[in-house]
Amino acid sequence: MHVQDAREISQSFSKDVQLMSTCCSSSCCFRCRACVLQTMSGNEDDWLALKPQEPSPSQCCGSGCKPCIYDVYEKELAQWERAKAKQDKSLLMEKKKQSNNSELNPDTFTAFSISSVEQLTEDTYQYKFELPGNSSLRLSLGQHIVLRGMVNGLEVQRAYTPISPGNAEGYFEVLMKHGELLMLASGTGLTPMLPILQSITDDEEDETFVTLVGCFRTFDKIYLKPLLQDLARYWNIRIFYVLSQETSLEKLPWSYQENTYTGRLSEDLMKMIVNSCRRKPFVLICGSSAFNDDMSRYLKAAGIEENSCFVF
Repeated sequence: MHVQDAREISQSFSKDVQLMSTCCSSSCCFRCRACVLQTMSGNEDDWLALKPQEPSPSQCCGSGCKPCIYDVYEKELAQWERAKAKQDKSLLMEKKKQSNNSELNPDTFTAFSISSVEQLTEDTYQYKFELPGNSSLRLSLGQHIVLRGMVNGLEVQRAYTPISPGNAEGYFEVLMKHGELLMLASGTGLTPMLPILQSITDDEEDETFVTLVGCFRTFDKIYLKPLLQDLARYWNIRIFYVLSQETSLEKLPWSYQENTYTGRLSEDLMKMIVNSCRRKPFVLICGSSAFNDDMSRYLKAAGIEENSCFVF
């Protein structure tokens, strides 16, 4: 099943998802997974496109799920290797028994739909999922669910405790909180942004979306490339680079070309970045006095109020 972004529900989860249930002594979890098997001609590129992607650290909820997302990855990787060795894509489609929602099975994916989304506060949403008939999750005290979907092209897994009654029939509800930060840094102005970024990625409960725009003269002048690339692997972090003295992206490593701009951070580019955010962000600015003044002016033109900005 193809999972499409549902922008009308905070651009985070799809209208239709597949959830795999799992049960252990301390917790019960549900995972959702896009099941897309493309038509293949049998060449190497087609097989590589179907190879399971190793989870990033941010995808593990750290709750001791059985199976863990890494267990699922190892199983899917072994299945892919067997299919590739035999050049038989049908081996990627193991038959799985369909269970109802009250019978948790670690090997079963069950499809649910989001029936409604209610915005409770500026950054908090209440999601209601449909259950077939009058079935119930029948979770015990302390049990939780784990939802998995696509955000910014990355597969994301997060743990939630339902707010609906444990015996609720036909539905379950969860609260999701999504704040958003826009960081604008020029040169060494990147320094105060890093502790904030790392505090967000280190806290598995923090679901703040962050867009970092780093402005440098050339590609070689970008500080801490390995650290920034590692941070960009997190589902809720995206990083753009603006290189004022570069004239072409062709000589840059391919992994940087898609999220790098040449020239200066202009008013038009600022508007594009702000409009790409899920909601109006709170903005952090750090650079030279001229940079800070320019950014404040561009942000105002993009509809960001002064009280939504902080200049270091």
